[in-house]
Amino acid sequence: MAGVLTVPGPGPDPGTRARPAPSRVAVVGGGPGGLYAAALLKRLDPAREVTVWERNAPSDTFGFGVVLSDETLGGIRDADPVVYEALRRDLVRWDDIDVVHRGRRTTSTGHGFAALGRRRLLEILHARCTDLGVRLRFRAEAPSGDLLAAGHDLVVAADGVHSRTREAHAAHFRPRITTHRCRYIWLAADFAFDAFRFEIAETEYGVMQLHAYPYEAGASTAIVEMREEVWRAAGFDALDEAESTARCAKIFAEALGGRELRSHRSAWTAFRTVVNEHWSYGNTVLIGDAAHTAHFSIGSGTKLAVEDALALAQSLRDHPAPADALAAYEAERRPVVESTQRAAVASLQWFEELAGHVDRSPRLFAFDLLTRSRRVTHANLRLRDPVFTATVESDYGCPPGTPPMFTPFRLRGLTLRNRIVVSPMDMYLAEDGVPGDFHLVHLGARALGGPGLVMTEMVCVSPEGRITPGCTGLWTDEQADAWSRITAFVHDRAPGAAIGVQLGHSGRKGSTRRMWEGIDQPLPEGNWPLTAASPLPYRPGVNQTPGALDRAGLTAVRQEFTAAARRAARAGFDLLELHCAHGYLLSGFLSPLTNHRTDGYGGDVDGRLRFPLEVFDAVREVWPEGRPMTVRISATDWAEGGTTGEDAVAIARAFAAHGADAIDVSTGQVVPHETPAYGRSYQTPFADRIRTGAGVPVIAVGAISSWDDVNSLLLAGRADLCALARPHLYDPNWTLHAAAEQGYEGPAAPWPAPYRAGSRPPPTGRRG
Repeated sequence: MAGVLTVPGPGPDPGTRARPAPSRVAVVGGGPGGLYAAALLKRLDPAREVTVWERNAPSDTFGFGVVLSDETLGGIRDADPVVYEALRRDLVRWDDIDVVHRGRRTTSTGHGFAALGRRRLLEILHARCTDLGVRLRFRAEAPSGDLLAAGHDLVVAADGVHSRTREAHAAHFRPRITTHRCRYIWLAADFAFDAFRFEIAETEYGVMQLHAYPYEAGASTAIVEMREEVWRAAGFDALDEAESTARCAKIFAEALGGRELRSHRSAWTAFRTVVNEHWSYGNTVLIGDAAHTAHFSIGSGTKLAVEDALALAQSLRDHPAPADALAAYEAERRPVVESTQRAAVASLQWFEELAGHVDRSPRLFAFDLLTRSRRVTHANLRLRDPVFTATVESDYGCPPGTPPMFTPFRLRGLTLRNRIVVSPMDMYLAEDGVPGDFHLVHLGARALGGPGLVMTEMVCVSPEGRITPGCTGLWTDEQADAWSRITAFVHDRAPGAAIGVQLGHSGRKGSTRRMWEGIDQPLPEGNWPLTAASPLPYRPGVNQTPGALDRAGLTAVRQEFTAAARRAARAGFDLLELHCAHGYLLSGFLSPLTNHRTDGYGGDVDGRLRFPLEVFDAVREVWPEGRPMTVRISATDWAEGGTTGEDAVAIARAFAAHGADAIDVSTGQVVPHETPAYGRSYQTPFADRIRTGAGVPVIAVGAISSWDDVNSLLLAGRADLCALARPHLYDPNWTLHAAAEQGYEGPAAPWPAPYRAGSRPPPTGRRG
């Protein structure tokens, strides 16, 4: 039977099977998620005994308004029409977002919000639970998790971000809790804003922001947020609740029309992102904030908790075995939650770095804010509000009918016809460093495909600087002649496309097999000696220990780079990129995890920069003055003790000061124990920070897969160019197809004459 729970609890006798129906369910926490889970479980099986423990009174609540999406409301309607109808009668709906920046309000419409008071939501859920026969125990601390698990067939832990249930079994749930850099306070105003309002206050102490939205006819939520250092400088750390509330009302007096704000047990706090490795333990399962949190700036906390309750009830209905039900619940919810959390982290980080965005013009700033989570994009904003999006495109400088990605960009004496870069991709198919027919076809095909710039793979400056025996090089004239053949093809057959060379040295990551033969594994024979900043093997016990470069070695490497740059210039490359990322030689000097030197080439960031800058200066001196140079860096090592955000900005600023025309912002691959936070466009926040912090053009990389992503990043001011790798492996004509799909036929994406007949998608079927 679906109502029979048979999961043994972690009590005195774990081998004892749970009692048959009626099953007993304990819910710890009487917030929306816990109450709704209780109601749904009772409704699915009226014989089920469900008890909710809530340590607060029924009317106690934190926060004021709750925002629910149409998707969530649809799930509620399908699962329990009674709750849906009660909610529907009290929902406040609106479509607009107002962004107020430097006294100018920019409005975007078509967004579709629904909200109601948190207290009213609880009242509806209390009533539904009571009608269904759920036992509600208010002002009552729940028994310990072990006692509940021993006496019940299922324990639903909905006890919030500070969950005692989770902490009691932390060794199993394995929570990771990250405290972020802003302070915020949850307040209310006794009038209804007519839109979701974001207002920026640039004060003598720093930037502050207001997030406000209506939740009933005469009331709005008003959240005030700012960086920790701004909060302290403004003296909020010394103010009590009433004083803080009055001070916030004064700062945002214009938005409030001079009205007061009110509080209810409101306190300044720092947001904490909660992630758990596991969501269930025996017959105990986490939902809502106990399992995961998402920053309030994307309005998903209550939404996630309610959706957890829906999914849990569905899984218990569909899977008679409780262990299967809890596994199905987590399997269904985890991908959705992780995606939401990635968006929430992107949003909160944007607000943490708000001071770097405020100098943008009002409409571009508004677009930047609206797309901060990477869930709202250029394309869906055009659908929601085409007038707003058109004005933003005009402010950006897009000619009529021209998407942002097809606007030109100038680097020194080189004008790129569009903003698309084919990212460097190692092919590992050279013979003695000489690129062959494969490289001609590979790079030539992608140049014909319409990008503004196509980049070579990392071209090594010496035999000892190769990653694998299949790497290309520029240490001989024969290699330079082979590259000349490729650049000539691009210039002759793909006019308007530029081709760039990426110069690098493998450092401690050299003398390994080709990627498909065993990535980062040493050669079975014929290994060559390695050099690096410090004698640290990439993988101890696997890769060989490199020799630390001495003064003679540093000089020799610098000369190898300059000799390769001279050959690259003669070979006809339009741009040169210095590879200072991914743990290769120059990157190894920049990262504190791989540079342990005690001489002038180690220590603080200035010392670690010294040799890469010497190489850059030497290359810039021999590289033609009118041709641009870029530098690829790893803006984070994704590992504790590695390159910090401040380091990355300082590194970028130093290269720019020495003449770099743009910074190609990648991340990681410096140490094998890295833990990257993968996701859509996951590296672009680092490019954004460098662009604003160092004042230098940036190339964004990292899981940028659609032309919509590209347009969004450019229009938001987070990047100047976008480099894509895998999409160009999947489709060499990616840029041309992006133009066709957007209806663009202008000069920034010309089809080669022999290919013009294929410039429109072929029919996919036949009509009889």
